[in-house]
Parts: sequence; C-alpha cells; structure tokens
Amino acid sequence: MTKTGTGVSADPVAFIRANTVLHEPPLIPEVKLHLASEIVPIWQMTEEELAQNGLPPPFWAFAWAGGQALSRYILDHPDVVRGLRVLDFGSGSGLIAIAAMKAGAASVLAADIDAFAVASIGLNAEVNDVSVHVTGDNLVGAPNGGWDIILIGDMCYERPLAESIEIWVRDLVAEGATALIGDPGRTYLPKSGLEKLISYAVKTTRELEDTDVRNTSVWKIV
Repeated sequence: MTKTGTGVSADPVAFIRANTVLHEPPLIPEVKLHLASEIVPIWQMTEEELAQNGLPPPFWAFAWAGGQALSRYILDHPDVVRGLRVLDFGSGSGLIAIAAMKAGAASVLAADIDAFAVASIGLNAEVNDVSVHVTGDNLVGAPNGGWDIILIGDMCYERPLAESIEIWVRDLVAEGATALIGDPGRTYLPKSGLEKLISYAVKTTRELEDTDVRNTSVWKIV
C-alpha cells in the first residue's frame, strides 16, 4: 500500500492517515500503529523540510526502542499495571498506553505536547480497540493527577528535558507513585537511583539509530 502527499492538513488525523501505514512494531506484534515507513514521504523528510511544512519532528510516527521495551515488559508482566491508574508520559504513538490497557490497567492517560501525537494516539487506540485518555498539556511539574504508575519511554535524549522530567518524577515517586523508564542507553538517562528490571534486543533501523539492534532496558526509579 502506498500513500502520497505530505501537505499539512488543518486536520492532523487526515495528515496521519495520508502519511503513515499500519505496522506491528518488531517487539510488540500484538499492537498495530500508524507509522512512517520507507514507502511514505515523511520517512525521508529532513527537519528543515518538516519546519518548512509547519511540522514538528514526527516522533509519533516511529516505534522507538525504549517504548517497545517498556511495552513488552508490561505485556509480559501485566501485574505491573493491572487495575492501576497509569500515566504514559511523552506518549508519541501511544504504544505504551495501548500496551498498558491491553495488560489490564484501570485507566491510562497518554500525555504528549505535540498535536500530531495526540491525534496519533487516538487513532492507534481505536485500531487496537482500547480506550485511552489523551492530553496535550505539558505535565512536567504538575501534581499527581491520581496516577499509580508513570511510564516513560525513550525521553532521555536531551539534557534539559531529561533533568526536568527526572526531578518531577522523583517527586511523584517520593509521594508513593511507581515510575518505570524504557531506555536504549540514551546519553541523559539518570546515572543513579535506578533498578534494572530487564533488557531486550530491539530491532530498529539505521534511519533512526546507529545500529540495526539496540540493547534496551527497563528501569524502575528507586
């Protein structure tokens, strides 16, 4: 199936439908997502070209290694989220949120400040027949909204962002929440205060990473 056209639509849903195809992430065959691939135009667009089209980088259009690892862990260990109120922070495609609902979470709030990600999460939840609440608000620094567990996939790629998230999430953990991070060895993953739960070899592509497989771990903030 080939889709064409990269023009920015006033409707993010229409843009996503026109510029992605349904794929199953390599580590999570239980889930289908609207993702970019080599047969759709945004796969080849540079950041400059995206900016000219009024688009932020389409992080939502890829199943990043950290999100895949954390989703796999949740699906294989459903007791981690079963019956709990979950926050999927920096949700992107919504993969982790969808995995949490499939694993029996009581509710999931998927948070991402990108309007295209918000639309993508809604579309992907629908495809996977789960109900996910979505917000475009920046929650960093916000008080706990009733979440029992915070799930964070692949968000430690930029120092200021990673540091602000760590301070906020550690405050939530100190108040009684649990927090898990899926990370493939990004530079700004916290160097202490983490307990490794499991590691996976996650297939990726050289268009996204510098290797075909990333050793990716799931960490608990302690």
